[in-house]
Amino acid sequence: MKKRKVTITVDEEIIRWIEKEIARKRFASISHAVEYAVTRLMEKENTER
Repeated sequence: MKKRKVTITVDEEIIRWIEKEIARKRFASISHAVEYAVTRLMEKENTER
């Protein structure tokens, strides 16, 4: 899948949580965490239809 660079504004509490998860090696980066979350949301919404 082709990736595109974007800029987003995210609540500080969410960023702190993502950074903790990166330190625990759950995610490789903030981009990885956001992509993971959005993918899961898309999958969930597609199964609810």
